[in-house]
Amino acid sequence: MSILEDKSLQDPPAIPAIFHGGPLIQTNAAITEPAWVRWLLIAIALGFLSLFLLLPLAAVFTEALRDGFGTYLTALKEPDAYSALKLTLLAAAIAVPLNLVFGVAAAWCISKFEFRGKQLLISLIDLPFSVSPVVAGLVYVLIFGAQGWAGSWFAEHDIKVIFAVPGIALATIFVTFPFIARELIPLMQEQGTDDEQAALTLGATGFKTFWRVTLPNIKWGLLYGVLLCNARAFGEFGAVSVVSGHIRGQTNTLPLHIEILYNEYAFAAAFAVASLLAGLALITLLLKSLLEWRYADQLAASRRH
Repeated sequence: MSILEDKSLQDPPAIPAIFHGGPLIQTNAAITEPAWVRWLLIAIALGFLSLFLLLPLAAVFTEALRDGFGTYLTALKEPDAYSALKLTLLAAAIAVPLNLVFGVAAAWCISKFEFRGKQLLISLIDLPFSVSPVVAGLVYVLIFGAQGWAGSWFAEHDIKVIFAVPGIALATIFVTFPFIARELIPLMQEQGTDDEQAALTLGATGFKTFWRVTLPNIKWGLLYGVLLCNARAFGEFGAVSVVSGHIRGQTNTLPLHIEILYNEYAFAAAFAVASLLAGLALITLLLKSLLEWRYADQLAASRRH
């Protein structure tokens, strides 16, 4: 009998049926939702996003420009607002590079080596996700404050940590350091160690292996983690609020400055400054979408290899 004559090879296998106390139901029907269910779920998702994301975002820009563009620019040019913007950028400029180094080192260590305490290290990386930022700020006050464990030593050497830029930078580093590591760890675990071992076998040094092999393989995931870390640093409020002292024009970041303006009923100025953070969020969202696209391509390529 030829292959063409064999009906068992020509006909697709029958789909098993499931009996539910009534007529037999095909399994593919059980996993296919009606069109009205799909449209209902889409409508619910879009309605939720519009109510809790798009509407507040539109309200920020609407209230910021309510009194005219001149008032909007005046609020942004105010010395305290300019100082808050500079401090926010400075805190992010300190936190992001340090977290970049830590994230790459931690991801390399966890994904490429086996050692005791590996799970403990992973748990410690996730610690800022489970600890309130306010608690983190209080811990820094307990350590570096005037009455803290090391406060007297810093006071004797005329070093200010709390209510100064170092304290704000420490608080920002704490709340942002998981983002880069958490993006790189699954990516590097997925890629394995074959490429690095091949490079070392061919005589490459450890640094050259990292620079020529590892870094190109993780670059999109790394940029994605840096982007998330930077966005979190811009918007941090709780920990920075505790360690800053709310000294106007000196230790207020943009979120703290917005709170002060709002409490003083300067609503137009508060929303004008808030629009800066909203604008940064929109830019972050755009870059995030672009990086997610490249990041997905990189993950797909790593799985193919």
